[in-house]
Amino acid sequence: MYPSAGPVRLKTNLADSAYTKALKEGAVSSPLVSFDFAGPKTANQGFKPMVRENVFEAGELALVTYLQARSYGKPYVLLPAPIVSRFQHHTIGFAPQFGAMSPRDIEGKRVGVRTYSQTTGLWVRGILQHDFGVDLSGITWVTAEDGHLAEYEDPAHCVRKPDGETLDGMLLKGELAAAILGDHLPEGVAPLIPEPQDVARAWQARTGMFPINHMFVVRAELSRERPDVVREIYRMIVDSNAAAPEAARKDVAPFGLEANRKAIQTAIDWSLEQNIIPRRLEVDELFDDVTRVLGA
Repeated sequence: MYPSAGPVRLKTNLADSAYTKALKEGAVSSPLVSFDFAGPKTANQGFKPMVRENVFEAGELALVTYLQARSYGKPYVLLPAPIVSRFQHHTIGFAPQFGAMSPRDIEGKRVGVRTYSQTTGLWVRGILQHDFGVDLSGITWVTAEDGHLAEYEDPAHCVRKPDGETLDGMLLKGELAAAILGDHLPEGVAPLIPEPQDVARAWQARTGMFPINHMFVVRAELSRERPDVVREIYRMIVDSNAAAPEAARKDVAPFGLEANRKAIQTAIDWSLEQNIIPRRLEVDELFDDVTRVLGA
């Protein structure tokens, strides 16, 4: 239980970034709430403790992890506050030393991804399927680790990489046709989607969406008992984002539910298609009466 009035201090998982700097360094503060930034330096290493052990009271969480957490009844509620977002087209690569490849050339082959339920993996697979006509059904997904939710098991078309191997190493040895490797492809790896940044901007213009990786969540108990604190947290996140250099805020998702509704709905639809969540979720059920109207 939280005190009915007065300040609260929250155990929080939040990574360092241009958008969180003002919040983490105290330039954005509040007499109502303070944060114990107890999470690991890399925020995604805190996702398992958050959804398996309820370790944190607030913080960032991968969007797909939150969809799974909601499906399995974990005690967190979403704020319409993207923390990490980016274009995704550039994150999948191939090794050109083995010949040229187009997106459809990965059909029926082995493709690497850190975890099958990784949010970047969801976006990339959905883009490949819906924009490039890639048949995902025959692809074997080679994963480096399991997902964040203990209740979730990867689909049958996933296998674990051998111990001692890395996904980029396997790719460069020709053991994978392609791999989803994140924001910066290593040397010797070329983007599977040609001119990915231009294609991504055209995709955004056409769809009206910006892909979200992580959003901010709080314990549902906090939102029920201290809605004033939750509203203040949202204000602080928005102010911290606004304090980031303008160049850093060029290609990021907006704040507010309606501005992100289509992207969240798409993430739900693709998660169901890709066997990542066990049931269809509604966008509005991810929020409560307090968080749903933040930024409206």
